[in-house]
Amino acid sequence: MKLSDPTVLNTAEDSWPPPPEHLSPGPAEVHVWRASLRQSETTVERLLHTLARDEQERAARFHFQKDHDGFVVARGALREILGRCLRVEPAQLRFSYSSYGKPALIAAPGWPDLHFNVSHSHELALLAVAQGRTLGVDIEFLRPAVADGEVAERFFSAYEVARLRALPAAQQTRAFFNCWTRKEAYIKARGEGLSWPLSQFDVSLAPEEPVAILCTRGDPQEAARWSLQELRPAADYAAALVAQGQDWQLYRWQWTADR
Repeated sequence: MKLSDPTVLNTAEDSWPPPPEHLSPGPAEVHVWRASLRQSETTVERLLHTLARDEQERAARFHFQKDHDGFVVARGALREILGRCLRVEPAQLRFSYSSYGKPALIAAPGWPDLHFNVSHSHELALLAVAQGRTLGVDIEFLRPAVADGEVAERFFSAYEVARLRALPAAQQTRAFFNCWTRKEAYIKARGEGLSWPLSQFDVSLAPEEPVAILCTRGDPQEAARWSLQELRPAADYAAALVAQGQDWQLYRWQWTADR
C-alpha cells in the first residue's frame, strides 16, 4: 500500500479531513468515512425520510431512542455518501441483501461497481466504500468489562488467546478490541457470516505488532487475498478495515450533516 499522498491514512495521526466537493473512489482506492451518531433531531428526521420503507420499519423497532437515531444516522449517512459518489439523490438508492444479510447496492446502468460496508458503536460510525473490491469494516468502543478471558476463549483462536494472555494487563483491553475488530472486519469482508469459524484464522493484536491476517487454516493462500488496516477514529475506539487485494490506497474523510 502506498502512503506517499498526504490524504492517505497515517495511523499515527487522528485526522479525518473534510472531503472535496466531487468525490468517488477510483479502482485503486478505498475510502472510509467517520460519522458522529449524535445529530440534531432535525437531521435525524431529514435522514429518516431518505431511507427505504424496510429501513424505516427496522428503525421503528428499536426500543431506545438513541439506538433508533444511531441506526437512522448510519444508514442515512451511507445513502448520502453513495449518492454523492454516484451523483444521485440518496432516497433513490436501492439495496439487495445476501442470504447472510450483507447489503449490496442495486446498480443502475452506467454506475461504477461500488462496494460498501458500515459499522457503528457508541457514538461513532465508519462507512467504507470501494470500487470493484469487497471490503469489511468494524468499530468498537473500548469497554474493559467486555474484554475478559471467557469472551476471548469463545471467539478467538487458541493462538490469539495465548497472545492476549501474554501481554501486560494494561495492554489487554486495547489488544482484545484490536483482535475483535480485525476478526469482525475480515468476516464482514468475506460476507459469509459466521459460517467461517472465528477460530480458523489468526490476526495480530498486540499494539507493537504489524497489523495483519496471520494465518487462515484450511486454505493457506486465503490470507494473501486481503489487506488488513488498523483505523483510529478516536482515542476510546478500536477499528479495522479489510479489503480485497493489496493494490489500493486508503483515504479517510469526515462526514457531516451539512447540506
